[in-house]
Amino acid sequence: MEALFIYIIKSSGLMLLFYCAYFFLLRKETFFNSNRWFLLSGLIVSAILPLLTYTKVIWINAAPEFNTDFQNIVSNASPDESSEFNWNYFLLGLYALGLLIFLIKLGIDFYSLNSIIKGKKIKQQADFKFIDINENIAPFSYFEYIVYNSSLYTASELESIIEHEKVHSDQNHTFDVLISRIFSIIFWFNPIVWFYKKAITQNLEFIADSEAAKKLLDKKAYQYTLLKITTHENCVAITNHFYQSLIKKRIVMLNKNQSNKRNSWKYYVVIPALAAFVLLFQIEVIAKERPQTLKTVSNEIESVDIYKIQKNTTDLELKRIKEQLKSIHNVDFETSRVKRNSANQLTSLRVDVSYENQKSQSIQTGGKVAIKDFGVVVVTGKNGAKRAGIKTYDEKITVNKVTMDDKAKNATEIKNTITNTETHVNTNSITSTKTDSDTNSDISTTVIINKDNNTKVITTGTAVTVSNGTKTNVKISSPLIIVNGEEMPSSFDYNSIKPTDIESVNVLNGANATGQYGDKASNGVIEIVTKK
Repeated sequence: MEALFIYIIKSSGLMLLFYCAYFFLLRKETFFNSNRWFLLSGLIVSAILPLLTYTKVIWINAAPEFNTDFQNIVSNASPDESSEFNWNYFLLGLYALGLLIFLIKLGIDFYSLNSIIKGKKIKQQADFKFIDINENIAPFSYFEYIVYNSSLYTASELESIIEHEKVHSDQNHTFDVLISRIFSIIFWFNPIVWFYKKAITQNLEFIADSEAAKKLLDKKAYQYTLLKITTHENCVAITNHFYQSLIKKRIVMLNKNQSNKRNSWKYYVVIPALAAFVLLFQIEVIAKERPQTLKTVSNEIESVDIYKIQKNTTDLELKRIKEQLKSIHNVDFETSRVKRNSANQLTSLRVDVSYENQKSQSIQTGGKVAIKDFGVVVVTGKNGAKRAGIKTYDEKITVNKVTMDDKAKNATEIKNTITNTETHVNTNSITSTKTDSDTNSDISTTVIINKDNNTKVITTGTAVTVSNGTKTNVKISSPLIIVNGEEMPSSFDYNSIKPTDIESVNVLNGANATGQYGDKASNGVIEIVTKK
């Protein structure tokens, strides 16, 4: 619904732009036919341009992703969603009511027109169909139909009227009337659209007056006919009717000298404004990380802290996250645009994270749909340097962490949700283990299977090797492969197993590997258990 309101605002703004250009620059010019197409173009542009967007991609350097045990899992409570939800639907209902009323009025006008034309004697002449009626209604044209009451006018007056209506019919002015009427119904709440509709109708009369006067011998008699027709108060709304409440303006424009062609530059003043509109409102910026091929991350990480935010996060927990990020890491954490659905789940949230000159932002909004889980990640290096960022998740991946010596037996299994973010960033996840200086060099070893893009991340020794993409082999000095308890030959490629078929993966290294499998496991062991 927010998208609908934004579209209406943009379309109304463009309509205002074209109307102002016409009102201040063109309405006093005698370029009547050019004005016609300018006004119609304004309606078409205001309807289509807000729907067109240009996507601009900004490539950013991929930061290493680290997964460790999520701590301080917090949720969010938001302002009362129900009040805003009801307010939006109230506005939508009000708009629908107005739309319905004007559609009913349009249906009544079509019915009135049909009742006037239906059953009447039609006189065909060239491309025109003349209908002489008895009702006291102002003469009008509707496509090829020209309707009048001949008993109300003299022969010369009737000739002027018919020439005028022939111009309307021959140039298909009925299309202009219907289009402006449709726009006035769709944007009934916008006062500009009613002025715009009036400008279109007025300009059509200028065109018909100008063309008809060229074919008549007595131009002054034509003007007297205009004055006489003003006595008719009844007219059909959806037609080009001879009577208008603009007789004075029509007579003035009929006697005005032709405008200088050099004034045609005025039609192009809207082009810079349209370009500015596109640049300001119709460019969608998407950030993408540069794809990683093979990259080695050295063991320079001291710790990784991740503060997870989920759809059920409360305000109190968000406040706690903010306090902990500030007190522990001196990281600024701000939230805004917080909304919830009827289930009290977060449906909209903006998070801004900043640390020194580093800034990250996550904006999620989805109507009634709950947000995707994401986390604020703070990576601390052994030199004390910190990096702070945001990672959004939407798929569950199982990560098994296994320690290789007696001093790391407190390692636990971590289950996390990691894939693409809302900003279309395609990255991998890396699990890092914090170890003390006296810890055995055989550090924790981890394998992550990304079921979306077949990515494998393998940690061994003191380095992390990352492979991004499909069918990329990461070899670790020919480790011993065990599949479902069965030893595989040295030529076996564990990449041949589909990630979706894998239940779990454990990697053993050092003393743990040789103690369990003997010397043949000196290069490590990869234990793979497939789904039954």
